[in-house]
Amino acid sequence: MVYDFDSRISRRDSYSLKWDVKDNELPMWVADMDFQTAPEIREEILERAGHGIFGYTVIPDAWYEAYQDWWKRYHGFSMEKKWLIFCTGVVPAISSAVRKLTTPGENVLIQTPVYNIFFNSIVNNGRNVLESPLKYDGKEYSIDFDKLEKDLSNPQTTMMILCNPHNPVGKIWDRETLARIGELCAKHHVIVLSDEIHCDLTAPGLNYTPFASVSDTCREISVTAIAPTKTFNLAGLQTAAVSVPNPALRHKMWRALNTDEVAEPNAFAVGAAISAFTKGRPWLEELRKYLQRNKEYVQEYLERELPQFSIVSTDATYLLWIDCSKLTKESSGFTTFLRKTTGLYLSTGRSYGGNGDCFVRMNIACPLELVKDGMERLKKGAMLC
Repeated sequence: MVYDFDSRISRRDSYSLKWDVKDNELPMWVADMDFQTAPEIREEILERAGHGIFGYTVIPDAWYEAYQDWWKRYHGFSMEKKWLIFCTGVVPAISSAVRKLTTPGENVLIQTPVYNIFFNSIVNNGRNVLESPLKYDGKEYSIDFDKLEKDLSNPQTTMMILCNPHNPVGKIWDRETLARIGELCAKHHVIVLSDEIHCDLTAPGLNYTPFASVSDTCREISVTAIAPTKTFNLAGLQTAAVSVPNPALRHKMWRALNTDEVAEPNAFAVGAAISAFTKGRPWLEELRKYLQRNKEYVQEYLERELPQFSIVSTDATYLLWIDCSKLTKESSGFTTFLRKTTGLYLSTGRSYGGNGDCFVRMNIACPLELVKDGMERLKKGAMLC
């Protein structure tokens, strides 16, 4: 089947968070895609809607099997059925884990620049954000393990939120790096909460390594948050899972999710997830190729027209982390200026912590026509800045 990623489908007047903007604005900020999800998933949703009764929903064996088969087949990791717990989203799972697995006043470590909502999940629950910044050499990011161990050894540090692959820098952490993180966290009695929501959005030919698959140590100290939502553009359906091999941690997570009332699916969440993981692979393969072409277009455009900008990585996610430090080291002001003068709406890097204020984040999960429009607007803004 040939899938259409080129057609522009208006999302205005659809209660879209991303597209709730002025008529002249082009939103390339929040992480959802401007593509319709796979037709196989849409068929499942339409069939369920046609039934017309939307009562309470159970979690069938098929849901567990869909997750298990996908991770075994495509990521080489065997998960047991009992490890999996349904939840309404990765962010609710993170917030629940912070509340249940740590206590007020303790430190939750994050590697900045990193997904900005991590800050909210920590601060809103009365815990302390402990930034352990990634090292940046002007081209790519890496982990400062001396700094990381110092931060983990703090007795007040009880949890680390790992972003794997890393949003926004597009880094796929290799097995050796993940193993070292696991060893340090185990040494200092720190739980690892691994956010792996972007795991299937890697460049063609690349794959990620699930943290819990690396070693017995990593498996026993971790809670992994996973979902079809980023991969198949289903965030609005509120469907996700946590995988928790350790029985003591799993019981605490089960209690956390149920106490917070985020462990019950809506009428569409289960069927959509099953269809995604059992029928969505061909669509995903075409999506990954299309996203890669979009990334290559941006890369070539910047090299040709805007050499003062550079992309850190195109290995994972559909979010480009663009270094604008040669133009400005205050991206928050630059993104405000861009939106006001050109209508281009990007995410400021400041909200991601670390050295983020030298960067902007651009979402290129849209038809190439819109990517081209975005680049022209970026060029215009840079010339006026």
